[in-house]
Amino acid sequence: MTDRINLVVLFGGQSAEHDVSCVTAAHVLRAVDPARYSVTAVGISRGGQWQLAEGAMAALAAGADQLPASLDVAGPDTAPAPVLAVAGAAGGPTVVLPLLHGPMGEDGTVQGLLELAGVPYVGSGVLASSVSMDKAMSKEVLAQHGFAQARYRALRDDQVTEATAAELAADLGLPVFVKPANMGSSVGVSKAKTEADLAAAIRVALGYDEWVVVEESITGREIEVAVLGNRSPEASVAGEIIPGHEFYDYEDKYLDGGSQLLIPAPLTEAQSTEVRALAVRVFAALRCEGMARVDFFLADDGRFLVNEVNTIPGFTPISMYPKLWGASGVPYPELIDRLVELAIERNTRRRRNTAR
Repeated sequence: MTDRINLVVLFGGQSAEHDVSCVTAAHVLRAVDPARYSVTAVGISRGGQWQLAEGAMAALAAGADQLPASLDVAGPDTAPAPVLAVAGAAGGPTVVLPLLHGPMGEDGTVQGLLELAGVPYVGSGVLASSVSMDKAMSKEVLAQHGFAQARYRALRDDQVTEATAAELAADLGLPVFVKPANMGSSVGVSKAKTEADLAAAIRVALGYDEWVVVEESITGREIEVAVLGNRSPEASVAGEIIPGHEFYDYEDKYLDGGSQLLIPAPLTEAQSTEVRALAVRVFAALRCEGMARVDFFLADDGRFLVNEVNTIPGFTPISMYPKLWGASGVPYPELIDRLVELAIERNTRRRRNTAR
């Protein structure tokens, strides 16, 4: 009998998206096949301590239905190396599934640690993770590849002056969207309709990152495509988000439930073909692997504008990424299996290339 894969589910983290990660991890643990995986749940506290989530593993052993809706990061403090050693004790290959959203998890930091350890992990490598996480840098890379995007300005905290809001309003017009460069789940994002709003929104965004991105407001629709694969990535059907708030903010995503997800998106066949091909090209341009969700605006003039790329997208069963693949014929448990297989394939290839 083939040894089970030792799957390390890594969740929590130090970013503002800690709670979202804990909810995601609970859903993933419910979905994994115990005949295929020996699971080690590892939580990272808000303070950065790595902890074996023994309560979660005990609940999993009692049956997936015993798991709570959200996992707690609780257990004896440990370090990354002992955690991986414990996971590998069962004899099969070890694969890490990072469910860490935002900085210190989705931005290449944890990916670099796992590269040093030589452990396969789900998702993009260090370069793609860090570039995709940084909205300012990813926009620069995508611009070099010729992708259409909303007009924007990127500023570091020491470049912001009392005149900045007026200068940005004159350059980009009003309203604009203001975002921390390195954050997800719309944390710290504001829509500014006046210069005073813009100055305040910049202060809010700089509370999360030293770089801020200010974008012109696009009148149009929000279209998202899930991409899966390594060397030969595939695109899911496209989906559309109808925000319940003025824009798709954190409360709309996770708290109020007022938004609508239309899957498949009501697009023409030509539009669907175009945006799916664009998603794969964006995925390749940023050197993503494993998975990513590519977000677009469909502007009123018919153009698809790249908004951003999420290398560790929301992964609960009601999140857009799994729902898009479910509508494309890949159910949630199978999607996890595919991602683990891609992680092993990528690690084997990279180790072979490094050895040469």
